[in-house]
Amino acid sequence: MNYTVMIAGMAVVTIFIKAVIFVLGDRVSFPPLLREALAFVPVTVLTAIIVPMVLAPHGHGLELTWRNPQLVAALAAIVVCAATRHQLLTIGVALAVFFGWQFGVL
Repeated sequence: MNYTVMIAGMAVVTIFIKAVIFVLGDRVSFPPLLREALAFVPVTVLTAIIVPMVLAPHGHGLELTWRNPQLVAALAAIVVCAATRHQLLTIGVALAVFFGWQFGVL
């Protein structure tokens, strides 16, 4: 299948869904259970993107060793986030650990 057609099709579907919700506005009301479930979508999508990149950064097999800078930085981010709950500090420490580990240790 042509990638351009596929990407265009995905864009049309996404825009259509968002446009319908935007145009209908308050006339559409979701049940409370569905509204609560939709609140977890961003976290779920982000986790589905990040976890494979951390555990298998080269795309073939798990790399659960200290030589994996993505894994070390993710563990550092978890510790900093749990200790401080400060997002910018967590991102800064994770980036510093990642680049330090990648260029300093390896």
